[in-house]
Amino acid sequence: MKKTSTWLADGRELLYYDSHDDAVRDAVDRRPLDAVSTSSEVRRDPLLGDSVAIASHRQGRTYHPPADECPLCPSRDGRLSEIPDDSYDVAVFENRFPSLAGDSGRCEVVCFTSDHDASFAGLTEEQAGLVLEAWTDRTAALAELAQVKQVFCFENRGAEIGVTLGHPHGQIYAYPFVTPRTELMLRSMEAHREQTGGNLFDDVVARELSDGERVVLTGEHWVAFVPYAAHWPYEIHLHPRRRVPDLRELADAARTEFARIYLELLRRFDRIFGPGEPPTPYISAWHQAPFGVPGREEFGLHLELFTIRRTSGKLKFLAGSESGMNVFINDVPPEAAAQRLREVASE
Repeated sequence: MKKTSTWLADGRELLYYDSHDDAVRDAVDRRPLDAVSTSSEVRRDPLLGDSVAIASHRQGRTYHPPADECPLCPSRDGRLSEIPDDSYDVAVFENRFPSLAGDSGRCEVVCFTSDHDASFAGLTEEQAGLVLEAWTDRTAALAELAQVKQVFCFENRGAEIGVTLGHPHGQIYAYPFVTPRTELMLRSMEAHREQTGGNLFDDVVARELSDGERVVLTGEHWVAFVPYAAHWPYEIHLHPRRRVPDLRELADAARTEFARIYLELLRRFDRIFGPGEPPTPYISAWHQAPFGVPGREEFGLHLELFTIRRTSGKLKFLAGSESGMNVFINDVPPEAAAQRLREVASE
């Protein structure tokens, strides 16, 4: 992998990640851009104890542009975009409309491919492996920033999820606090250790492998399963068999196998609802250990992949119980979801 760092016209950082060491990335951003001005602010909720990012400048971000005006495509034929070069393998840049900025953290965009009409599921194993290297490199770099407490790499896919740019891409949020979901995991991890003496993540994986009913796919270094108490109609958790706290500590063999396992999961997601259905909307989220917290090395890196589509043509809405009280009601039994995800392997 070759990494090239450069700058956009308004001072934001842009990084190219290339499969080949002889790639030359010297294109200059020729857009007449003003310096980025953000109003991002993090406020603490005194009742819940969690944090909310207030970012009013995001109201003006790009919204469903036509394909020939996509800001994530390469700059070609006189049309200038966020990527000055006329091609790229993987590109990462600071978000022009960040939810978090400065002392409040950092937001980055990860472009998985220069092909506007592709999807992550359509990448080759080599391409998917390069994205993993980019995620890992950015985790390492952002971990060095004093204000950053946790790095979150994720992909939103589909208009139903709220995606405003159709180009295959994801994002990275570098939070200045530990997220509420991770706080819950850390508390559960501590309680489990006190009660059993074991590691929560290890024991969850061992339980799923022993039971087997919710296991979807296994490899030498990874295991994918629908969790026992799945919140979403179709939800998969992907864990490395050897627990590590974040992407930086994955072994080379696990990195190599990841691309094959993950691509297979994404392709099965697109077949859940049968032939002729539109691509399945999903959120794919890496859960990594925050920095500087007690027991950090006991945290288990894992990826959570889920869709809000519950059946053909119908979405799972977060209504009163879910949005008002954070109590999820799942219409699809996890065992049935796992069975369906195993069945689609041969379709």
